Amino acid sequence: MTKGAQRPEKKHATGASRAAALVLGALLLAGCASGPQAHPDDPLEPYNRSMTRFNDAVDAAVLKPVATAYQQATPAPVRTGVSNFFSNLGDAWSFVNNTLQLRAEGALSSFFRVGINTLMGLGGVLDVASEMGLERHKQDFGLTLGRWGMPPGPYLVLPILGPSTVRDTLALPVDMRGNPVRQVDPVSARNSLYALRVVDTRANLLRAGEVLDGAALDKYSFTRDVFLQVRSQRAAEAAGRDAAPGSDDGRLPPEPQE
Repeated sequence: MTKGAQRPEKKHATGASRAAALVLGALLLAGCASGPQAHPDDPLEPYNRSMTRFNDAVDAAVLKPVATAYQQATPAPVRTGVSNFFSNLGDAWSFVNNTLQLRAEGALSSFFRVGINTLMGLGGVLDVASEMGLERHKQDFGLTLGRWGMPPGPYLVLPILGPSTVRDTLALPVDMRGNPVRQVDPVSARNSLYALRVVDTRANLLRAGEVLDGAALDKYSFTRDVFLQVRSQRAAEAAGRDAAPGSDDGRLPPEPQE
């Protein structure tokens, strides 16, 4: 076997190993990070706050300036088209996860959204499906795991990627494999799309970040609570039930008692 044939498998194994090591390290930290005043869903708070400070430093030094320059230099219609393009790619992965969750309505909506926006929306640059009233049912593999019984586990802040949970972190390698951008060749074009997506996502959050900085007394706690609440609601939708306060197990509802 040639070296060129070995590289892709080696890269995939390395990525999965790093994700597993990160989760394992977080779980080991849980015993020493929790305390009597710890948030029940955030036993890793000391580690998470430290990682949040690191992420904020990277954001202030690199991501935010680049996103601000992109927003100022790029016309709004172009930015909207870029966001629509990546959302269309996300709809393709949502179709897979809606199917795995046996959510027929979400799967059909995602399928038709991708087909319509790809064919009639110039490859997804125009969101024709939304104009036609087709709702977006955004799903990922973390929510699929929750749909079939896996609890979310502790809140976990990942390097650069930010807020997550242990369940979502375990699902991350699968979500990355499901990203259609991975199929783009050459590698230089693929990396350019990855970079553009990061910049576009950060640019879309500029206004929200300003509001958060001005309103939140504790930015970390506010971000954590909002993230967990949103994931709770989406997990409940995946399970086909209403979200219970403070719940994010994402599991199927219990069978009725005879």
